[in-house]
Amino acid sequence: MQNLYYSNSNYYNIDDEELITLIKEKNDKNALNYLLDKYTELVNMKVSKYFIVGAEREDIVQEGLIGLFKAVRNFDSSKLSSFKTFANLCIERQLQTAIKSSNRQKHIPLNSYLSLNTSAYEDNDDTSIMEVFDSNTAEDPLDTVTKKEYYKFVENRIEETLSDFEKQVLHRFANGESYVEISKRLDAPVKSVDNAIQRIRKKATKNILKENEM
Repeated sequence: MQNLYYSNSNYYNIDDEELITLIKEKNDKNALNYLLDKYTELVNMKVSKYFIVGAEREDIVQEGLIGLFKAVRNFDSSKLSSFKTFANLCIERQLQTAIKSSNRQKHIPLNSYLSLNTSAYEDNDDTSIMEVFDSNTAEDPLDTVTKKEYYKFVENRIEETLSDFEKQVLHRFANGESYVEISKRLDAPVKSVDNAIQRIRKKATKNILKENEM
């Protein structure tokens, strides 16, 4: 299936660097959609080369997309001549960072993406790994902003496929609330919030990263 934005876009004859200008200066969301769709093949190609213990493909794909978002956000045409080269570098770095993070926390899945509901203690205590690490996990401010932008984009792209609960969860998650905070605000179990994020993640990957027809 061909990508709708990419194959039918009016931006076909505009180079990447001009698209970045439209996105940054005019907040052109269609230009952003087009550029992201254009580079989905690159993300797919990069993702196929990486393996993260305990992570599903959707998790790695999202890391690649976050890297692409960083490229869009940080590209400076006065310092760099090619967005494609910069995007390639940002995607690679994001994937490598995810792998390093996974290796540091061998038995802890990637924060915010995979289920963290496993009991944190051997005596079957109800406290989950997620609750133990939720309030103590520091994140780079740039990553926080980029992930917020990414999930806002996801929310817009797949809104029609989401249930009311999933929309509430994603909206709060996109605004930086943790799983525990969301569960309290929505008066729902942490596990329900986690499951909603997993469903959203799968829908997002299916919708955003579509394989082009051969």
